[in-house]
Amino acid sequence: MGAVVLLALAGYVAVQYFAGGQASTRCTVRGGDGTQGSGARFELTAEQAVNAATISSVGTSRGMPERAVTIALATALQESALRNIRHGDRDSLGLFQQRPSQGWGTGEQILDPAYSAARFYQHLTEVPGYSRLPLTVAAQRVQKSGFPQAYAKHEPDAALLASALTGRTPASLSCEARRGGDDGKQGDPAKVRVGLTGAFGAGVLARTRAAGSPTGGSSDARTVVVPVPGAGRSDLGAGGFDTFADPAQQRGWQLAHWAMAHSAELRITRITYAGQEWNTGQAAKGWQPAPAKSAAASASEVRISTAP
Repeated sequence: MGAVVLLALAGYVAVQYFAGGQASTRCTVRGGDGTQGSGARFELTAEQAVNAATISSVGTSRGMPERAVTIALATALQESALRNIRHGDRDSLGLFQQRPSQGWGTGEQILDPAYSAARFYQHLTEVPGYSRLPLTVAAQRVQKSGFPQAYAKHEPDAALLASALTGRTPASLSCEARRGGDDGKQGDPAKVRVGLTGAFGAGVLARTRAAGSPTGGSSDARTVVVPVPGAGRSDLGAGGFDTFADPAQQRGWQLAHWAMAHSAELRITRITYAGQEWNTGQAAKGWQPAPAKSAAASASEVRISTAP
């Protein structure tokens, strides 16, 4: 009995510890015109948003289409509810409940979200015509689940997430703190750069500078500026949402939404891109028109700030 009480207490402490950070933040993804309809929405925790952003960035960095990202997200929603869990059926682990005994990798590898997502995509590419198959069929060919039809119910939410996290639907993901998760600590722009490099490769860091100077000198050292070469549009269309074929600006919104998903984890306070801005002081309003004086009102750069 004493051991049971100690285990329960340890679980309670862990939950309370986490509740003071990312768990106090909720994120919402909304559909835009031409995707899932302007009324569609899906709510998730900061932990889930971070894992979803990892799955998306791993897919796009490998050149996978949005449909592949949707399949991967729906699979992870079913297998783990987008949580990197350390338990499951038999020796199943992680976001996709992959099994070391079935050749998916070591337990430590599988519990790395980027590794497990890469392994999922590796197997998905081996499914002939996967992008034209029903989602349940494509996912089942990879997972070999005992409940293959279970993936279907997650497809609408996964499609919303994929559209936002690949950048196809601008300003569609926003996060806000719901209860006392702010301990007053400031974020570290160096960690933002490390996160960007881990998600998108060394190339994105090579094009990243601190605000104020292309050489890295800065009067605003707490803001990371990520140039978006070739972006040509800054309008969002009626109602604040639009979709577009400009691959450069889609990349910009992918970066902006990645920062949004990591805003609690990295203590990001402001994100500005393409005439739109989100900040923690008005997070409940989501993305809003950027101030006219904002240096990032154009679509040529994403600004990610950890300044108080």
